Amino acid sequence: MSAADAGEGAPDAGREPLRVIVADDQRVVREGLTLMLGLIDGIEPVGAAADGEEALAMVAAERPDVVLMDLRMPRLDGIEATRRLAETHPGIGVVALTTYADDETIVAALQAGARGYLTKDAGAEQIRGAVERVAAGEAAIDPAVQRQLIAAVQRGDTAAPPCPDGDDLPDGLTPREAEVLELIAAGLSNGEIADRLVVSGATVKSHVNHLFAKIGARDRAQAVAYAYQHELVAPADD
Repeated sequence: MSAADAGEGAPDAGREPLRVIVADDQRVVREGLTLMLGLIDGIEPVGAAADGEEALAMVAAERPDVVLMDLRMPRLDGIEATRRLAETHPGIGVVALTTYADDETIVAALQAGARGYLTKDAGAEQIRGAVERVAAGEAAIDPAVQRQLIAAVQRGDTAAPPCPDGDDLPDGLTPREAEVLELIAAGLSNGEIADRLVVSGATVKSHVNHLFAKIGARDRAQAVAYAYQHELVAPADD
């Protein structure tokens, strides 16, 4: 990971820094991430854990805004730690850390409650953006991880059919809700969706709330997983 751009940009005046805990069983990765976080304006590292058990204990003590969570750790892995964290501290966001070899765990981590996904070669600006978006309750999925997610949920399929209409939609979704879900999967915020569809922000929020209730998603990351699992969006070209 590169910290060359870590000092660029300044936090909003008077805003408290986002408190972050790092959980990774590899000491060099753990210490490197902690060092980088300390160089990013608006982010404060408050702990570093070597496994999921340590991460949960640190979360209880420090109450961070976000946890950067490795998915493969001894004693308690990142998926189970994320699931327990979602149950005990649902307001704390999780950004999963993955490598290209971890594609089979990405969907499980989504279902466990992670809202962000980064590869371990992410730069400081990617980390800053992911931490800020996840802390705000949004999804933050690295494009490389999204390609891995597509590969995992499509089980090798090279393409998905166009989004179906009307009665063909799963779980009672309306065509408009399916359209909003497709835009969420593309990474658009509510404001960007409103601009794209030429509707109000309140209307988009209503659609999001309704479709989340229908598909049983707790957050945007789970909605993205649902969209790909049910072939409501086509994989992006590499």
